[in-house]
Amino acid sequence: MSDALINGLAGAGGGIIAQLITYPLQTVNTRQQTDRNSKKEKQKLGTIEQMYQVVRQEGWDRLYGGLAPSLVGTAASQGVYYYFYQIFRNRAEIAALEGKKNGIGDGSVGMFSSLLVAALSGCVNVLLTNPIWVVVTRMQTHMKKSKGSHPEPAASEDAIVAVVEPPPFGTTNAIQEVYGEAGIWGFWKGVFPTLIMVSNPSIQFMLYETLLKKIRKRRASSNKGANDVTALEIFLLGAVAKLGATVVTYPLLVVKSRLQAKQVIGGDKRHQYKGTLDAIMKMIRYEGFYGFYKGMGTKIVQSVLAAAVLFMVKEELVRGARLLLTGSAASTARSKPP
Repeated sequence: MSDALINGLAGAGGGIIAQLITYPLQTVNTRQQTDRNSKKEKQKLGTIEQMYQVVRQEGWDRLYGGLAPSLVGTAASQGVYYYFYQIFRNRAEIAALEGKKNGIGDGSVGMFSSLLVAALSGCVNVLLTNPIWVVVTRMQTHMKKSKGSHPEPAASEDAIVAVVEPPPFGTTNAIQEVYGEAGIWGFWKGVFPTLIMVSNPSIQFMLYETLLKKIRKRRASSNKGANDVTALEIFLLGAVAKLGATVVTYPLLVVKSRLQAKQVIGGDKRHQYKGTLDAIMKMIRYEGFYGFYKGMGTKIVQSVLAAAVLFMVKEELVRGARLLLTGSAASTARSKPP
């Protein structure tokens, strides 16, 4: 099994586990990002209060709206990203070694090369998986009518049931809604700011690998072994790297969510966006720069926790897979006759 495939599968596994743990936070954060109210109109509710409000008004299941396609998207995104990241990384390492032979550099992949590798991997990932995330955003922002809402007194009992318990909004409904609004290209809404956002994992992985490299060098110089990095240290490195990347790129994430969420045709023109630039200009005009940072606190908690879990699980899975393959190879070699 190739190293790229091992990293791809491990990344997918780590991503799924991180997604399951942090999904309610992600749902609340998406709703915060797509809230069109200005700062003056906004009700100041904390993350926990908003989660409680969703549960009370719409039920527990709405905190997990879009979970199924999100898990598919996470597995696909992490798998694609890590697979191509390892391929590009291997090529960068070969190029670095060739450069060393020619008297250029020390043979290691530099910071700029790491950034470029992560960016290229991110672009491939975005172009292939954007449709999945459009569907997930629609499902996360779809709101059931409040359980406390009631129709007019003259309405029939069947009508009351229909209001309180509307038909579930599933993956098929979201796909039909997106296609009905904009056709096949609707599944690539928000792709432009998302492509720019490849700088997020680029910054994240640049910070992560730089810190990891320093720790391993320190361990190697102290005779503790270059690869002697604990799961807890990986967890903390992933958290620090994701925190830095999220703070820098958060406004783009808000714009992407606004473009992918359902827009009410015929509604307030301030809340309808024709594209990325139109969304940015309207947000600045009607909401101020505050609008670009809605839900940032929730996102930091969710993304840092998810990234830390992802890195920790991925590294353990990669380590376990390599150990298993090495052990299998050793067993095969021992079983061969002399």
